[in-house]
Formats: sequence, structure tokens, C-alpha cells
Amino acid sequence: MKISAFIPARYQSRRFPGKPLALIAGKPMIQHVYERASRCEGLSQVYVATDHDAIFDRVEAFGGKAVMTRSDHHSGTDRICEAAGKVGLAGEDIIVNIQGDQPVFNPAMLSTLLPPLLENSNTHMTTLMHKIQKEEEINNPNQVKVVTDNRGYALYFSRCPIPFFRDRNGLGGTHFKHLGFYAYRKDFLVQFTNLQVSPLESAERLEQLRALEYGFKIKVLETPYSSLDVDVPEDIEDVEKALQKSCPPCDGHAD
Repeated sequence: MKISAFIPARYQSRRFPGKPLALIAGKPMIQHVYERASRCEGLSQVYVATDHDAIFDRVEAFGGKAVMTRSDHHSGTDRICEAAGKVGLAGEDIIVNIQGDQPVFNPAMLSTLLPPLLENSNTHMTTLMHKIQKEEEINNPNQVKVVTDNRGYALYFSRCPIPFFRDRNGLGGTHFKHLGFYAYRKDFLVQFTNLQVSPLESAERLEQLRALEYGFKIKVLETPYSSLDVDVPEDIEDVEKALQKSCPPCDGHAD
């Protein structure tokens, strides 16, 4: 059984065209993500799944592995599914989905995703959550929140504050931020990408809700590490500051 990581990287982005190639501390963002993923123990291989020659060529130039995919995919998950088929993964092989716009994540986060899949063949999918420390993140729709049952399976993901504390104007207690890292077996990934987009997924623009709406369980693991997203060019400054603080450079950061 192989455990492979895939980083979806499309060139065209509404808010930040060419984002994977944006320079961060002198290196393209996709290289930062690839190098951190490569430091995760347990991964057999790491690939970038892209739809653009410039990204493909840049990955190969720094010694990485890239897979060219179609440009019409609905999501990064669909792109990864095509790439996994192209490199010949078997149905029982495990795939780790790493967002290409998180260049300062701690590689240990990826290892956290794997045990439920390795220990239980009935686990469909795993992902991560991190306890929110800053109140402004709770009301930020770009910071997705998650609530789980008492066994750690996702009940819901939302851009709104969940849970909503009625007697405290919505806030209070503990909130968890969902981090966009996933792991699943290839056969489940193929099944998932063949499902029709679901109503809640369309409403929140969160594809993990498709799995919940079709009755699949998502195991959510808590991690002490957070991760910074790069959504717009202005986010690069924050990422470069985080890189300066982390020592050694691959350590990521915890809130």
C-alpha cells in the first residue's frame, strides 16, 4: 500500500492569478508547499497536480514531481483524482490532499491524518481541526468552522460561527477552525468525485459537505498547529513573517 500526497495547483485564480508561482522569500509558493510535504514521515511520494505548463515546468525545475491534468476540473479534489489515476495508484492506496496555498504548515500535521485510515478499513476520510484562539476568526467567513460528535466525526462545516451560543451573542465556549488537509483511499476518492454536487456544498461552497450529505463519515483530528492560507497577494507578507519566526524553516507554527 502506498501513501501519496497530492498538491492541486491551478494557474487561474479569481483573486490571485498565478498564485502557485508567487514568490515567497525568494521561492515560488508551490515549492514551499512541496518541500514541507516531502518532510512528512510516512509518505511514499509527493506530486503536484496542475493544469498549467509554467507550474509543471517550475516543479520539475526544483526537482519535484508534477502531473498534468485537465483545466476544466470543478475542484482540486477532482484534479487529484485524475492525477492519482495517471500515476497508477491502486484502490487501497491512501491519498493525502494538501492545499497548494498553505506554504507554512507543519509536516507533522499530515502524519496526524493517517492512523484512522491505517487502523480501520471502514474509515472513509480524515481531516484536521485547530482550536481557534482569536475571536475575529470565529466571524470570518474565510475561516471555516467545524463541529464534531463525541467520537470525533464531523457533524457540520460552516463559514458561520458554529456552535452559536445564543445567550452570548453567538460567541463563547470553544470553536474549531477546519484546516484544509484531507486523507482518503483512492477508491473512496473516485466514488466521491462521481457524486453530484450537493445543496449544502453549493450553499457554503465547501465540498466536504458533499460527503456528509451522501452519508459518509469524516473523522476530524485535532492538531496543535495552525496554518496560514494565501488567498490574495496581501497575505504573502504575513506568510513571510511566519517563515522568519519558524526555526528550523520546516517547523510551521502553533498558535
